[in-house]
Amino acid sequence: MSFMSVSRSPKADASLSVNEDPSAHAGRKLGPRVRKLHARMGAAHRQAEGMVFSRALLAGEVSPLQLAALVRALQPAYARMESLAPQIAAELGARHLPWSTLNRTPALHDDVVSLAGLGATPVSPAAAAWLVSLEDLARHAPHRFLAHVYVRYGGDLSGGQQLGGQANGVLARHGLAPLAFWSFDQPVEALKHQLHGAFEALELSDLEEEELLLEAELAFAATQRLLAELADLAPATAPLAS
Repeated sequence: MSFMSVSRSPKADASLSVNEDPSAHAGRKLGPRVRKLHARMGAAHRQAEGMVFSRALLAGEVSPLQLAALVRALQPAYARMESLAPQIAAELGARHLPWSTLNRTPALHDDVVSLAGLGATPVSPAAAAWLVSLEDLARHAPHRFLAHVYVRYGGDLSGGQQLGGQANGVLARHGLAPLAFWSFDQPVEALKHQLHGAFEALELSDLEEEELLLEAELAFAATQRLLAELADLAPATAPLAS
């Protein structure tokens, strides 16, 4: 089996582990760069509203095997991001990110081990392409690499919190342990504040800032390709096993 076709629903209203709609920040003071990031990703968010898997996950209708495929696909890219991002961020001026708390690699490892008994899932072309892209950006355009850091961790701290609750509900109904991936050791609002502050502190030229914004859209698109694969793995509306 392989992940290939894109499955969509015309009325879906969420996306996986990405930043919430910018309107959700209406009462929160954001810096100018973060406001630009959210405005740029807002358009990408609207484009993602038809994704089948994210809608099904919010409804608690995915299968445990799809969740296993998700954490298996994310593990290599997060491990690579977390091995490269602290130095890249510090060199570009973002010296105060709480990496020890943000790091998802230990949680993903535990989740992969916990769900190992569900059986094999296909290798993800989207995740493999994302990993190659991260390696290339880290070498040649580190400011663009950081756009992926913002999209992923910002999303994990935002919409990912709701998705994590739904995912754990699915697993609980099957007698399986909850995922650790979306669980942080500090309050997520405090972590988001630190993430936003670090990105405001990046020392970028006008061109580099524009490239950061563009890459944030591309990072969002990479997530959507993974979601399409997950929807294709098994029907999102398949009945849960008893």
